[in-house]
Amino acid sequence: MCGIVGIIGQSPVNTQIYDALTLLQHRGQDAAGIMTSSRGKFQLQKANGLVKDVFRTRHMKRLEGNIGIGHVRYPTAGSSSPALAQPFYVNSPYGIGMAHNGNLTNTSELAEDLFRTDLRHLNTDSDSEVLLNVFAHELGDLKKLRPTPDDVFTALTALYKRCRGAYAATGMISGFGIFAFRDPNGIRPLVYGKREADNGSIEYMVASESVALDVLGFELVRDVRPGEALVITESGKLYTKQCAENSTLTPCIFEHVYFARPDSVMDDVVVYKARRRMGERLAEKIKREWADHDIDVVIPIPDTSRVSGLAMAQTLGVKYCEGLVKNRYIGRTFIMPGQAQRKKSVRQKLNCVSLEFEGRNVMLVDDSIVRGTTSRQIIQMAREAGAKKVYLASAAPAVKFPNVYGIDMPSAEELIASGRTVEQVEREIGADKLVYQDLDDLIACVDGINPDIKEFECSVFSGEYVTGDVDAEYLLRLDAARNDAAKKSDGNKKEEDEDEAVVGIHNEVD
Repeated sequence: MCGIVGIIGQSPVNTQIYDALTLLQHRGQDAAGIMTSSRGKFQLQKANGLVKDVFRTRHMKRLEGNIGIGHVRYPTAGSSSPALAQPFYVNSPYGIGMAHNGNLTNTSELAEDLFRTDLRHLNTDSDSEVLLNVFAHELGDLKKLRPTPDDVFTALTALYKRCRGAYAATGMISGFGIFAFRDPNGIRPLVYGKREADNGSIEYMVASESVALDVLGFELVRDVRPGEALVITESGKLYTKQCAENSTLTPCIFEHVYFARPDSVMDDVVVYKARRRMGERLAEKIKREWADHDIDVVIPIPDTSRVSGLAMAQTLGVKYCEGLVKNRYIGRTFIMPGQAQRKKSVRQKLNCVSLEFEGRNVMLVDDSIVRGTTSRQIIQMAREAGAKKVYLASAAPAVKFPNVYGIDMPSAEELIASGRTVEQVEREIGADKLVYQDLDDLIACVDGINPDIKEFECSVFSGEYVTGDVDAEYLLRLDAARNDAAKKSDGNKKEEDEDEAVVGIHNEVD
């Protein structure tokens, strides 16, 4: 899962992209990058680290131009090498940069075709670099001295026929403008907006989430549709075209459970409203199946479960309190690469207010339970704080299957609910009772807001993959590449590489 942004304006965009990336930091904490264009030349700064650590004043001064794209990275393949920071760049044809969110499911096949047929060189094993090179080849194959919007649409139409999986991307062509596109299933989110500049012209912005548009003063126009592409020229003209056939809106429901900010709007669904409904549905399930419950207080596990926890408490008529205090300078444990680092971070990240636990039967509420690492430690912390009984409710159903579309939960053996009953998971995490959201209820929480969404990407709960190209053999290969053992091995390599400069255009690493 990553965050992307692209802006084309009438004034320098470097600080605006920086601000947008800080607003999207929750989508990726591994690396960040900004690329701008000025006088037909690209400037690029990218490195491992948070946005605030990657960019210094000298970098911002160098990132000149009224056009730019940005990226915050969350690794899904275990590797955190600086060379994998985005945006990526190719110089042929024209000079193209691209930032990508998602995961291709036919990367190996495409990489082989790029080498043997398209005669293009790949410098990393990133599917994002593959996506960029497929687009570059298709655009270059048109053999135009200067591309037109129709040429970009033609190239993207060919890309849609070759690339499978989840992808939302924004890119930049030197001397031309920016472009953006979304996969035919609309799995990964992408929105665009506009605002009026001081001279009366229109400026445009594309981003993973609407919150980035809101804070920068852009009016949300709409979501980019599945299989749709946008082109915005340097002169500020907007072109849109449906480039993929048989497109169907099938967004990832886990965006609403965990990844997105509650103040974002995705596919006309207000994330805050969806999370409130998740809490209400959980409460209704408890009333239905556990009418004689003895819950004294509902305590959310911050931050993403706050909305659901409050709604649950209100529906149950039970006290709600903030009994867990979060250290805001610790990253999101779910997206940390490697189990050892996740275990170490939990107690650094959260601390109990003993007053709210002592002598009470506590219902903890979390957005989801993936590996169970965080849940087990927090339940133990609650007992140490004096809780009589500790219950846990998950706003999402049991996560039982790998994700292949850009979320780092690929190895089934790492998922605590895989192959276990609810009672077995209870014992594993040490809870007195565990309540999962039902999948039908979760879907109703979201599609009830936007009836135009007929289906969601729910593979981590159901094991059904909407792209239709994921089989047992694919999952075995993915497991070998992405389990925590692979990440540990890659982590050793990362330590060796950390002092090296990132390959890029005039790029520096502090």
